[in-house]
Amino acid sequence: MNNRKTVLEIFLAGVESVKPDRLIGNAISYSKEKLVINNQAFDLSDVQNIYVIGAGKASALMAQAFETILGSAITGGHIVTKYGHSVLLKYIEVSEAGHPVPDENGLKGTKQIISFAQKADKNDLVICLLSGGGSSLLTDIPANCTLADLALLNDLLLKSGADIGEINCVRKHLSKIKGGQLAKIASPAIVISLILSDVIGDPIDVIASGPTAPDESAFADAKAVLDKYNLSSKVAPSILKILNDGEQGKLTETLKKEEQAVNQIYNFIIGNNKLALQAAKSKAEDLGFYTQIETDILAGNAEDLAPLLVKTAIKWRNENKSLKTCLLYGGEPTVKITGNGLGGRNQHLALICAKLLQGQAGITILSGGTDGTDGPTDAAGAVVDAETFQNALRLNLNIDQHLQNCDSYNFFRNEGGLIITGPTQTNVMDIIILLIE
Repeated sequence: MNNRKTVLEIFLAGVESVKPDRLIGNAISYSKEKLVINNQAFDLSDVQNIYVIGAGKASALMAQAFETILGSAITGGHIVTKYGHSVLLKYIEVSEAGHPVPDENGLKGTKQIISFAQKADKNDLVICLLSGGGSSLLTDIPANCTLADLALLNDLLLKSGADIGEINCVRKHLSKIKGGQLAKIASPAIVISLILSDVIGDPIDVIASGPTAPDESAFADAKAVLDKYNLSSKVAPSILKILNDGEQGKLTETLKKEEQAVNQIYNFIIGNNKLALQAAKSKAEDLGFYTQIETDILAGNAEDLAPLLVKTAIKWRNENKSLKTCLLYGGEPTVKITGNGLGGRNQHLALICAKLLQGQAGITILSGGTDGTDGPTDAAGAVVDAETFQNALRLNLNIDQHLQNCDSYNFFRNEGGLIITGPTQTNVMDIIILLIE
């Protein structure tokens, strides 16, 4: 059981390294007439107003860190973050809203963000703070559509097994602000986005649905996503009409790279999964483990990934019996929801691993979300080892039944393997840790 504590310590070291206050402090310097971001300087001598807007689970803490640096130079702004993720701000307004399903508070907060973007003129600077969760929190309703229509669509997409790029492709084409359109609203002002990446490969057009990035996808691509996952007959007719009208050229597309507004946009990735893995590696090495970062682009269905992870751990243990080892993976598995239980992708993956680790001593596996929230639960993920299966037998917990019902949370709530961190105020996808002795 000691390795459960050790693996959690390594996970938390990774999370701590990508907290927005640390990242922004490292990325930005400011003097009265110059703002430097990742070594790129911006002349502020002619800037009349600095507006700060943004959305995401980490956006409030990002805003607080930005206030610490610029202080009263900030004219005003508005941030939308997830319930429970707000912090005290002095110059920037903050509101909390629904995630992953958008709600009325998200609509209200987004209207405030749009109003600040509309105020911006050619002598103004718009700072946009974006992190994972921004797609749901930055919410507007297309014509002849309802919030309930969007909520149903989000629920269907999240349960379909679609990856975040596919999900956000649909979201972009049902919005007037996603897909670079927020930057177009702020034009001709210069728009600078500071982005905390929660997407594999750090594609700025996908993170938070890319409100300040040009978009290569089209309405036809959004329709194709619904068809791929057999959702076209399940979404509201209003959704299909919008996508059909867009495909026929009746609606304006998202921002494209040849448009003038693109020349006034600067996007900076200030934190990602790779940084978190590097910090976790340092911690594991300090604790005496030989450590390797296997990948920061782990993707695929948890049902396929879990057996590969366990097989790797067993093979490593059998071939390196005298070596304490830590293998690190970053990315974002997916789960196709088949039941009505409670859980998340990390807990589901961990539970599959628990089943496969029966009788396999010396291996501990943790799978956790760096944002502290795995699915619609208060857990970041779960940790398992060979004892997990034995605990299940002793507690009369049926692993197969919990897996079939996608009810990993209630399994681990009884077994004791849940990782509860609370909101971490950051979000750089998931970390999976294999400790092998």
